[in-house]
Formats: sequence, C-alpha cells, structure tokens
Amino acid sequence: MMPPFGLLHRRAWASLFGQLLRPSGLVCIGEVHFHSQVSEAVLISQLKPHQEKSNFVIKTPKGTRDLSPQQMVVREKILDMVIDCFKRHGAKRLDTPAFELKEMLTEKYGEDSGLIYDLKDQGGELLSLRYDLTVPFARYLAMNKVKRMKRYQVGKVWRRESPTIVQGRYREFCQCDFDIAGQFDPMIPDAECLKIMCEVLSGLQLGDFLIKIPWKDVRHEMVAKKGLAPEVADRIGDYVQRHGGVSLVEEMFQDSRLSQNKQALEGLGDLRLLFEYLTLFGIAEKISFDLSLARGLDYYTGVIYEAVLLQTPAQAEECLNVGSVAAGGRYDGLVGVFDPKGHTVPCVGLSIGVERIFAILEERMKTAGLKIRTTETQVFVATPQKNFLHERLKLISELWDAGIKAELLYKNNPKLLTQLHYCEHMGIPLVVIIGEQELKEGVIKLRSVASREEVAIKRENLVAEIQKKLSES
Repeated sequence: MMPPFGLLHRRAWASLFGQLLRPSGLVCIGEVHFHSQVSEAVLISQLKPHQEKSNFVIKTPKGTRDLSPQQMVVREKILDMVIDCFKRHGAKRLDTPAFELKEMLTEKYGEDSGLIYDLKDQGGELLSLRYDLTVPFARYLAMNKVKRMKRYQVGKVWRRESPTIVQGRYREFCQCDFDIAGQFDPMIPDAECLKIMCEVLSGLQLGDFLIKIPWKDVRHEMVAKKGLAPEVADRIGDYVQRHGGVSLVEEMFQDSRLSQNKQALEGLGDLRLLFEYLTLFGIAEKISFDLSLARGLDYYTGVIYEAVLLQTPAQAEECLNVGSVAAGGRYDGLVGVFDPKGHTVPCVGLSIGVERIFAILEERMKTAGLKIRTTETQVFVATPQKNFLHERLKLISELWDAGIKAELLYKNNPKLLTQLHYCEHMGIPLVVIIGEQELKEGVIKLRSVASREEVAIKRENLVAEIQKKLSES
C-alpha cells in the first residue's frame, strides 16, 4: 500500500515526479491510474525561451458553431420529439462512421460530389467525411446483406458549401433520418414517410406547412419505369401544374385520352393509391404536386417530397426564411450500387432539417423573451448554518441514489439567502433544508421555491415526499 500523500518521503516524491515526466506514461497512485502527458509541456516550458504568440483570431471554422447550454436545451427537445416519432413507427437506431472510404461516396451525389470533404491520407486509405446519412445506410445494407429494415439515425454530416448561417445552413450540421428498406406493396412505405413528416412538423408547432411532390420526378418514373409515352405524361403534367392533390388525380382518371392508355392508368393508379393512404392517415390536404421542385441528389429514383412552411406576411417579418424543413424520397437503386452482384433493395426515407427548425424556434424564443432552464435539477440541498457540509453531502447522496436530480453549492458555509437566490435563478422547484434544529428533531424542511412555503418532513419519508411532489408538478 502506498502511504498517504502527506507521508511520502523524498525518494517517493522523486519517483512520482519521474513518472510524471515520462511521455505518455501511467502514474499509479493506489489503484487509480492517471494518464500523464505533461513531460513534453514541462520540458518545453523550462528549456525553450518564451515565444510570443502570433496574432490570430479566436473563432470556429467557417460554417460551424458552438452551441451554448441554452441552445442545447432547445436542440435536445427538438431531437427528443423527432426520435420519439421515429420510435413510435417501429424504427431501430443505427449508427455509421463519421467518415467513409472515398470510393463509397464518389459519384453518388451528382454535381454535389464536389462538396464532399476529403481527408488527408492516413495509413493508406483515402477517406471522406460523410455527406449525408443515406449513402452510408445503403452501404450498410449491402455490406451486411440486409434485405428489410426500418431504421433511424441521428448524426452530423459535412458539406463544403457556402454557409448561410441566418437560414440554418452550415458546413457541419445534424441530420435526423428515417428510412424503410425492403420489398413491400406499392405506396405503403411512402405514405408512412409522409405521415411521419407531418407528425414531426405538427408536433414541433412550427406553423402551417405543405409537403410538395415534384412532377418532374413523377413524370420520370412514369416514362422510364412504367413505359408511358412522353406525350401522355405531359398531358398528365397539364393537370399537375394546378398544384392539387387527390381531386386532381380523380379528374385525370376522367380524361378520355389518359384513360385509354394502360401505362397512364397504372401510374395514376399508384398516385390514387398514395392519396388513398394519405387520406386514411388524415394528411391528404397537406400534400400537393409542385412543378418547381427539382431532384437534388443523383440517387433518387422515384418521387421525392419536400416540406415547406407556409407563412403569412406578418409571420414572414418575424420568422426566418429558411426554405424547406424536411425532405425525402425513394432511392431503389442505391443499395445495388454497393452490392457486388448488383442485388437491389428498394428504399424510401426522409430527413428532418434540424438546423433550420432550430433557427426558427431560436428566433421565436428570442422574440418572445423566453428564459430557458439549462439544467433539469429538481431539488437543491441547503443549510442555514455553518459546518453542515457533511450532512448536506450525506443528504444529496441519498437523493442521487433515489434517482432524484439534485444540486448543492460547493462551499463549506454558504449563506442561506445565496442558496435560495441560486434556486430562483436556475428555476429549481424544490429546496431541502437541514440545520441543527432539523438534525435534532430528525426532520428535513421541504421548501417550494415558487410559493416559498415550507413543511417539515421526517427524514425517512423525505425521498417519498419529494417524488410525490415532483409527480404532481
């Protein structure tokens, strides 16, 4: 056994100091091991003359930012709501590396491939930071020979584009993806993805929104996959330009020139089926065709969709113009690109624009002047007397062990008024107070910060009483 620090003799101190100076060594004190890397810093500071720092600006890299505790509270609430929705629809969580082999990402994004961040060669592999979560998911499916999966993933992605911070556009940002992989009956997974998008945006209370389906991609699918004559597809496009939904589909069925074409009827049948499911889900009125929407990435093979917020002129003055807040689509051929034998797995998915949503909510909270709690502390342990640190530590440990979120001030003898002011400032709802009188009587005072009412509770009943109070609030 090693003697206490105060009893270490000179040789022991010399030995310990010698360990500290070993580069990247391990300092063993009792059974606790501390990794030491101080030797180089110590030697440099002692042996080299002091060098003045060159002038530089302390900043984050272009297109990135720090998130304060207040911002993280808002962000976590957004993510929790999104993830809860994904789980409600039966998705499993997946995670993939932040970087991929460069060849895995090359030629998957069309013109956007030039925005991929390439990494310096390390150990003989050419790597790139992931551009999105979709291509890594397709790679995972092919690599593991997974034919059916409903998954969600939350993670950062990187794009080397010109950032527009005020619109929530960054070079490093978070994506929340939900995808359904597998061979299923037509339009059921597509309808569920649109339903999820509506649930998330409604739950976040961003205001009215509309999900647009681009005719360009509907036309491509009808011509390329259904074998529809281009002139017939263009006839359908004449209807779609009206920006309608299920009523437009029914109107197209009544068109004599379209009803005589088998392929046209098949394509219209898929659209009718989609809107039938959307009607059952109660979201058909939120869906509209839009000719102005174009495909952004090369891997999409079918219908894509994009959700945009609808703002009144008054709202437009108050809120940021951030464009779409969610998007998705079908990419049936992407898995086959990675599979050595070209086996495909049909996929459809969506991505929630967390950064843009965050920009909207953050701006609204600033305008409203809302105060944000940065902790979830439920109880504060206080004392009105000196030399009660040990009792406070025992009491807070009891609360922690019971799963109660608790805090105390790191001072031996804090003033009671200081402790109560801290609770008010941090929004902590309850205070437990222990002093000489409470200790003598075997009770604890439980104080409501909002009402300032205090009740004496037996020490053995304190945890149960706190849990009751918290469940009522």
